[in-house]
Amino acid sequence: MKKILNFAVAGVAVMLSSCELDEKLYSSIYTDAFYKTAGDAEKALIAVYGPLGDMYSGPAATLVPDFSDDQSYPRGVVGRNTLTLFTYDPFYTTQRSNGRLNESPQQIWASSYSGIEKANWLIAKVPETAMDETRKKQIIGEAYFLRAFFFWSLTKNFGDVPIKTTPSNSQEAAIVGKSSRADVYKQIYADLDKALEAGLPSYPTVDKGRPSKEVVNALYAKAALYNEDWAKALEKAQSVITSGKYSLMADVRDVYKYDKEDAARIENMWAYESDPISPGRAHQLTGLCGPPGSAGPAYGVTTYGSMFAYQSFFNSFNPKDQRRLLLDTTYVDKNGKTIPQRSVTPITTDGVLIKKYQDPVSTIGLIPNIPILRLPDMYLIAAEAEARLNGATTSAYGYINAVRKRAGLADLATGLSKDAFVDAVIQERAWEFFAEGDRWYDLTRTGKFLTVIPKAVNAVYPTRNVQAKNKYFPIPQEEINANPKLEQNPDWK
Repeated sequence: MKKILNFAVAGVAVMLSSCELDEKLYSSIYTDAFYKTAGDAEKALIAVYGPLGDMYSGPAATLVPDFSDDQSYPRGVVGRNTLTLFTYDPFYTTQRSNGRLNESPQQIWASSYSGIEKANWLIAKVPETAMDETRKKQIIGEAYFLRAFFFWSLTKNFGDVPIKTTPSNSQEAAIVGKSSRADVYKQIYADLDKALEAGLPSYPTVDKGRPSKEVVNALYAKAALYNEDWAKALEKAQSVITSGKYSLMADVRDVYKYDKEDAARIENMWAYESDPISPGRAHQLTGLCGPPGSAGPAYGVTTYGSMFAYQSFFNSFNPKDQRRLLLDTTYVDKNGKTIPQRSVTPITTDGVLIKKYQDPVSTIGLIPNIPILRLPDMYLIAAEAEARLNGATTSAYGYINAVRKRAGLADLATGLSKDAFVDAVIQERAWEFFAEGDRWYDLTRTGKFLTVIPKAVNAVYPTRNVQAKNKYFPIPQEEINANPKLEQNPDWK
């Protein structure tokens, strides 16, 4: 994000214990002298975006779900394999000494509540700022959108979570208990409604990294899908599709190419935007996904060989599927020699390379972008929601076939039952969004994780003991210790 990272102002998160405080909270003192000018308001908005970078630079927002799913896995090193083996507990998600905090659910929790706190200060204070009213309204609208995104990130990972909508200007305001998942989604909807009222611009006039009006509806559609609010999901997905502002790129590989970043915005609606400058915001996926030892220059100048796709997932693709070209079983080394991935140690012989995050030109590893919301998601949300409401209708087939056609596949076989069609959509999502932090949540929201995960094994992970409690992550123990009103998720007590 060229304009919205590397700042930390306003609404500093304050860690509290159960002891009594006589002093006024520092964050309240600080903000009394802030939010006076248009520049203050813009800086406050930049601060709300900051925790998004913390989530995606690690990147916990992708690695936490991706290392849990049936598509990709980490090299079997202690600390990084905990998610894949489902051996974590409330203390693991807190543990900072494992060196993997930025890849843990704790990072998602901490970043989300940091973003929510900063959004709360902005929403409370910016209405009083002396500045252009149109821009003021847009700034507040972006803050509502981001707060909705952070709440969505929390509830899809932890279930019932605290709803915090006022600044922490006192200990009483800072200490909040959990609300039901249903109430969290009500808050998400309310925030997105506010964002839609703010007059945000449409693509392509929107600044890079910021949400357009259509992106707000896209998040609305996806949140409604997860909330099993099929009518709302269908309505919002259709509004994005019929807006005419976005379209599918002809070649799916172009969505991820470093030199197609700007052109890809026609499909890649909202992304974590890495900066090809230093200092800037980076992410680890380029280094993780390439072959080890800087052997494959197309992947990046420095790669570590620490994230791979299961051979079974690679084998699930139709050979004609263009999306399979975003995986590879060989690579070209720095000497121009083609090397079978199976010959690389210490990775299993059936490890497959992921090619969505190649960076052949940057010397500092700050590209490419990580997709968060793409147009194909809207087609597949519409397909699933339509089918759940009305069965496998012609409209439902039309939505899924739009994605399949771009992938080079024939139309989906007709005559499917409602359940079979929904299963086909979930599978289509697996092929379309792998390594984008999406699949795990499709498995948990549908309950498929209990049957799918035990089959996603290989020589590195021959057994994966997933349990029902793994649908949601445990709340980090240090958060329980710091907040006397916060209770652990029931399955993790």
